[in-house]
Amino acid sequence: MWGPAMYPQGLAASTKAGSDVSSSVVPRNMWKESADVHLRSTQVVSDMYIHSADGEIGHVDGFVIDDEAWAIRYIEVATRNWLPGKKVLISPAWVEKVKWEDSKVYVGLTREAIQDAPEHIESRLMDREHENRLYFHYGKPPYWLSEGKGKPSLAHSGA
Repeated sequence: MWGPAMYPQGLAASTKAGSDVSSSVVPRNMWKESADVHLRSTQVVSDMYIHSADGEIGHVDGFVIDDEAWAIRYIEVATRNWLPGKKVLISPAWVEKVKWEDSKVYVGLTREAIQDAPEHIESRLMDREHENRLYFHYGKPPYWLSEGKGKPSLAHSGA
């Protein structure tokens, strides 16, 4: 499926095009100029405000990517504007809508649930135990039950 590589991470250093991608990143105001509302760079989504079911709680600060499935597993939310501020994770599956013109990502979680979520520390290995705690905290079914996945292979990607 990925050509000469078993997984997409094997393609990262194999092409010159990969190094040119950053020069062609879509500007933040692109949604006003284009009818394409489906594909966005993570850089465009970064710094967007997170709006919970009961108000604003922080902003998108990065992503945790499953480098075997080539999927964004988690959105890193910085709640530093709220006391006590920290970084927490939410699943992209919990995003209800994105309003590009307002730079807001709407999630179906409460501010309290996000604020009380387990802290995400980038240097800590993201393992199944940590993921179980995260899904248990939010009361959501884990993605691996519907995908039939075993052990995750996750890497942090700052925005």
